[in-house]
Amino acid sequence: MKLNFGIFMLAVFLISACGGGDSNSDPVPDPDPVPSPLAATLVFPDNNTECNEGVVLNGTQSKVTFEWNASQNTDSYEVNLRNLNSNSSSKSNSNTNSAEITLERGVPYEWFVISKANGTNATATSSVWKFYNQGPGIENYAPFPAEAVNPGRGAALDNSGTVQLEWTGSDVDDDIIEYEVFFGTDSEPSNLLGTTSVSFIDATIATGVYYWRVISRDSQGNSSQSEIFEFSVL
Repeated sequence: MKLNFGIFMLAVFLISACGGGDSNSDPVPDPDPVPSPLAATLVFPDNNTECNEGVVLNGTQSKVTFEWNASQNTDSYEVNLRNLNSNSSSKSNSNTNSAEITLERGVPYEWFVISKANGTNATATSSVWKFYNQGPGIENYAPFPAEAVNPGRGAALDNSGTVQLEWTGSDVDDDIIEYEVFFGTDSEPSNLLGTTSVSFIDATIATGVYYWRVISRDSQGNSSQSEIFEFSVL
C-alpha cells in the first residue's frame, strides 16, 4: 500500500513539473492585420495635356518617366497603361513612385496606378488620367476618345421610351467643334443618331440591348472614335 501511494505522488510531481494539466496558459495572440494600401496621387504626365518631356528614342518611340506621389501602407506599384488608338494595354511594376516606360509617339494614352502591400490582397487604385505623347511635326492633336457618362457601361434601364446619352470629350488643343453619335441595336452601331456641339443627345428606346459610340471632331478636321458602349432596357 505504501508503495502504491509513493508511485501516485511521483506521478503527480512529474505532471506538475511538465506543466501538464495547466489549462490557464495564455493563448498566442494573432498577428496584427496588414493595413490596406491607400491610393496614389498621379503627378506626371498631367491629365488632358501633351507630354513633351520624354526622351526621343527614334522616329516612332520615346521614353517617358511616369511619376506619382507615394501612398501610405504601400510596398509596390503597378502602372497600367492603355493605348487609346489601338485599345491595347500594358502593365509595369515599380518599387518606387516612378517608372520609365517606352511609348509610341503621337499617340493618346490613358494611365492609372494600383498600390499594393506585402501580406494582403487589398489594393487601391488611383484616378485615371489621359495624355498625348508628343509626336514629330504634330501641330494640332486629335481629340481624346469620348467617354460614356450616361448610361454607364452595362447599365440596365427601365423602359421610359427615351434616354439621354451623355459623354465627356476633351482635347489638348481645346478645339472640339462637334460630335457624331451612332446608336442602335447592332453591336457595331452604324446608324447616325445625330451631330451635336454639346455632349448629350436624346435617343428613342424600347426593350432590348443598345450600342452606341461617339466620333469627336476638332476645328482642324482631326477626329477620334470612342469605344462601343452598351446598355440594356428592361
